[in-house]
Amino acid sequence: MLPEQTIEFRYDTQLLIEGEDLDEDEINDYITENFVGDSLLAVGDEELIKIHYHTNEPWKVLEYCRTLGEIYDIVVEDMDRQARGLQG
Repeated sequence: MLPEQTIEFRYDTQLLIEGEDLDEDEINDYITENFVGDSLLAVGDEELIKIHYHTNEPWKVLEYCRTLGEIYDIVVEDMDRQARGLQG
């Protein structure tokens, strides 16, 4: 039997931000400096950015991203539940 895997950052948080004058580097830096997590991707252009981030507090990331523009295609998956074979 394999040992149980511990997931440090439970929620796989993904969303799109639509706005004006978006800067993926600034968004990346802000999330890195202000939220605890890993596996951050902030990619796109001045009008559309895709965010992917593993964190224990996805609502904080969503609140921040909402200040940048309209957010949609929001997915928050519980990786701990998934690791246990449950619907995430």
